Amino acid sequence: MAKTKEVKTNAMRSLERMKISFEHQSYECEEFIDGMQTADKLGLPYEQVFKTLVTMGHSKNYYVFVIPIAEELHLKNAARLVGEKSLEMIHVKDINQITGYVRGGCTAIGMKKQYPTVIANQAKNFEQIYVSGGKIGMQLKLSPEDLCKATNAAFGDITV
Repeated sequence: MAKTKEVKTNAMRSLERMKISFEHQSYECEEFIDGMQTADKLGLPYEQVFKTLVTMGHSKNYYVFVIPIAEELHLKNAARLVGEKSLEMIHVKDINQITGYVRGGCTAIGMKKQYPTVIANQAKNFEQIYVSGGKIGMQLKLSPEDLCKATNAAFGDITV
């Protein structure tokens, strides 16, 4: 019998290079579903599942924010934290070009370029959190501190 090769994403390879421990979970999914549907498929608590949002500042620089799936980004607080006058979400059609990932599979780990990243303070309430694994149908479980290390991020008050 042939062995089935484990599919690794850029995010997984990046974590392995940094010797950061993580677990991955896969689920069947053909197209984008939101974070709450993902959590439901995997039986995960909403509070521990985080989504990755990419914004563009007034300066035209990009910024990444990692927040709980059931919450919204507080654009003014986020802009203040990264030293921008204002921020706006990037257009969905630009996600792949900017990050190297697709909508629903975007993660702050292993993007084409490392952008300034802020993780919501709520992540510190948990030993482990879940983030996208770098493709639709894949979640990674790791500590908030390891996510911070892997993305050179800071923690901040960034949700509404």
